[in-house]
Amino acid sequence: MFIKNQVSDAALISAYLQGNDKAFETLVKKSKSKVYTTIYLIVKDRYIAEDLLQETYIKAIDVMKSGRYNEEGKFMPWIVRIAHNLAIDYFRKDRRYPTIILEDGSMVFNSFEFSEDSFEDIQLKQDQIVNIRELVKRLPDEQREVLVLRHYEELSFQEIADLTQVSINTALGRMRYALINLRKMLNQQELAYDAKLYPK
Repeated sequence: MFIKNQVSDAALISAYLQGNDKAFETLVKKSKSKVYTTIYLIVKDRYIAEDLLQETYIKAIDVMKSGRYNEEGKFMPWIVRIAHNLAIDYFRKDRRYPTIILEDGSMVFNSFEFSEDSFEDIQLKQDQIVNIRELVKRLPDEQREVLVLRHYEELSFQEIADLTQVSINTALGRMRYALINLRKMLNQQELAYDAKLYPK
């Protein structure tokens, strides 16, 4: 049955690439529920999930029509992976900013309330937010994924383990290394800043 499904997906993709739009509609019907669930578990918002669902299939069409699809009929895991990555990347847009507590117990940044702050304070905090987001992007993929799911999406470690298909110990380990690496990058920035201000 599994092989039949693989062949069926491959045949549908081939038919779609030869101009049969109904073939792609069939692929969407077969995968839509799983793709939507994958996205919704991460973003936890029905409207955002629906938008990202559309974006997932638009991206899939783009890859197929450009001749870059080479998953040998394994359409379902491929389309779910696209959806998962789009949902993870969503936090790079206008999102809330949680407190990230590093491995030494110190906090990187908080949810900022700008109403009582001066313009300089607001700018400083916004710069800090942008800086942290850039540092998070530099983390290895597996570490960044756990950090985003935990701190931005507020998933439990059990939910993260289930979603990423690893053990809970692996998820915890990836979080620990993500925080250690984030601390290292922050320390390097501080040293570079001090050297600039107080050159030897």
